[in-house]
Amino acid sequence: MNNPLLAALLVALGAAQAGAQTVDVSARVQVAHQGMQASHMDSSGVVVWLTPLQKSALDQPRKPQQYTLAQKDKQFTPHILVVPVGSSINFPNLDPFFHNVFSLFNGKRFDLGLYEGHTSRMVQFDREGVSFIFCNIHPNMGAVVVALSTPYYGVSIPDGTVLLHDVPPGRYRLNVWAENVAVDRLNALGRVVEVSSQNNQLGSLHLQTSGDVMTHHQNKFGDSYEPAPKQPY
Repeated sequence: MNNPLLAALLVALGAAQAGAQTVDVSARVQVAHQGMQASHMDSSGVVVWLTPLQKSALDQPRKPQQYTLAQKDKQFTPHILVVPVGSSINFPNLDPFFHNVFSLFNGKRFDLGLYEGHTSRMVQFDREGVSFIFCNIHPNMGAVVVALSTPYYGVSIPDGTVLLHDVPPGRYRLNVWAENVAVDRLNALGRVVEVSSQNNQLGSLHLQTSGDVMTHHQNKFGDSYEPAPKQPY
């Protein structure tokens, strides 16, 4: 093809047609929190994703990127972070005292050791899974990293709405993760779904929390945390 303008128009038309074939998929999650009244329920932070059961020409995998999970005022920000597999996360210590970031759960296992304020360390999340992140000094600090190999995911907002954008029609495995919900309950929500322009609703997903991982966890040695020192940190 010798006409650059015509070639560019054809490429743009092809991209527009491909975009038109994808759909936005929605779901509604309802999280019942243990010991909390229904009027105070918050259904945010639930991760819903679709794993393709067949390859599609419209699949656009998310490339690994760099993210930041900051330590500030003895808190991790953000609390929940979803990243593509292979991405790196920077853990800057923005406090004027030491932190120790570690994860010993089934996702990415690591221990960044003790490092001082206004320094930073990085971890690559090279496998799919859920990683619970803690500080070995401050038991009230906790965060979650969800590494996914699919670009089709959404995170619920407080009213429970979840949106998954630009999903090509096809068959998928529905997956759900929510903090403090038992693994068997999450697995029970998994199923095969068919996505099309006429079928883009995943329905309602009901979850019940049990326990509190962020409050009741052990340090990196498998022991209970020592009582908080009287020092300002």
